[in-house]
Amino acid sequence: MRYTLFTTSLFALSLSLITGAALAAPGHGGGGNNLTEADVDRTISLEAGDMWFDPEELELAAGEVVRFEITNTGNLEHEFVIGSKEAQEEHRQMMLDMANGDHDMSNMAHGESHDMANMSMAGVTIAPGETGTLLWSVPDNANQLEYACNIPGHYESGMYGNFSF
Repeated sequence: MRYTLFTTSLFALSLSLITGAALAAPGHGGGGNNLTEADVDRTISLEAGDMWFDPEELELAAGEVVRFEITNTGNLEHEFVIGSKEAQEEHRQMMLDMANGDHDMSNMAHGESHDMANMSMAGVTIAPGETGTLLWSVPDNANQLEYACNIPGHYESGMYGNFSF
């Protein structure tokens, strides 16, 4: 029980550090630390339940700035991460490695053990019963991106969605 609680806490802390690094990194594919509420063109509300997102597809326009409000109505922690399928796969593998204790976390605070900027991702972690927000500028290649929860087992259970134009 203690090991599980410790592992879960370490996992949540590391995910928060990773997500913070992703949002602060320049050129990470649309999210940005230069975006403010004044830039927002529209707000999209999503629901994250246990192993699903609603809606499963979002219609966007290139160049618009979207404020995502993701409410976690489930009983588990979830993340909402935007990235290419390849970046999502890499992030999912890193998350699995962390959950298994196979990932070196010693340099996490400095962003050295996993470079999210090179994966072109933006995201937020949402605790059960909470609502997370993410400001994101839609790039021209948004049709090649997806949103997902990469906590081990969540994506495989159907917790992802697509963008359309």
